[in-house]
Amino acid sequence: MLPIPGANPIGSGEAAPSNSASRGGRLYDNWWKEAGVAEPAADQPLWASQTTNTRSGVDTWRCKECHGWDYLGAAGAYGSGSHFTGFPGVFGAESKTLDEIVAILSGGSNADHDFSAMGDDAMKDLATFIQSGLVDVSPLIDAATKGPVEGDAAHGEELFASCAACHGEDGRVFNFGSDAEPEYVGTIALDNPWEFLHKVRSGQPGTAMPAAMDSGWSLDDLLDLLAFAQTLPVEVP
Repeated sequence: MLPIPGANPIGSGEAAPSNSASRGGRLYDNWWKEAGVAEPAADQPLWASQTTNTRSGVDTWRCKECHGWDYLGAAGAYGSGSHFTGFPGVFGAESKTLDEIVAILSGGSNADHDFSAMGDDAMKDLATFIQSGLVDVSPLIDAATKGPVEGDAAHGEELFASCAACHGEDGRVFNFGSDAEPEYVGTIALDNPWEFLHKVRSGQPGTAMPAAMDSGWSLDDLLDLLAFAQTLPVEVP
């Protein structure tokens, strides 16, 4: 079993405290929501160095938009398609010290890569996630089917019982998309398993969603949960 360090199991009745790595994962997702600071007003300066991804504004400031939900950048799931930028992943930074990663985040290596607006504590937490919270799930996800190479959906259903308290038994309490293009738990699990795993591991930015990496769930547990979540309905109820 591949462990995710943590304390209290999700659904144990006692909320697991957030740590620096899990908060860093939420910052990687959307740092202004998690840090509670103003969202950026213009494109990230480095965005102009690529032309393939046509998104603009706040999307260009999300770490995941350049480096991917799988942290592999151009070498991973974002190596093609509308999200392709050509930027590298972040696994190479794992060997750097915390101070070295913070320096990169604050523009010390490249003035255009300046994310200091999130604040010093947030940069340290994000650096902690990059240094110690990354997991390479690429060998565990079938790139063609987007399903887990191994996953026990029956066990995943048992685990989802704790998620259902907020998301509902069918995962459709929250529509993360729009009325025209709804997006539920099942939608994300099927379309972007890397995003699904990241959010389950780290939690949702700016919310009280518990993080699996703080809650004693193993990577095997997460793959089982993914296998079950991919069976959930995706159409409007």
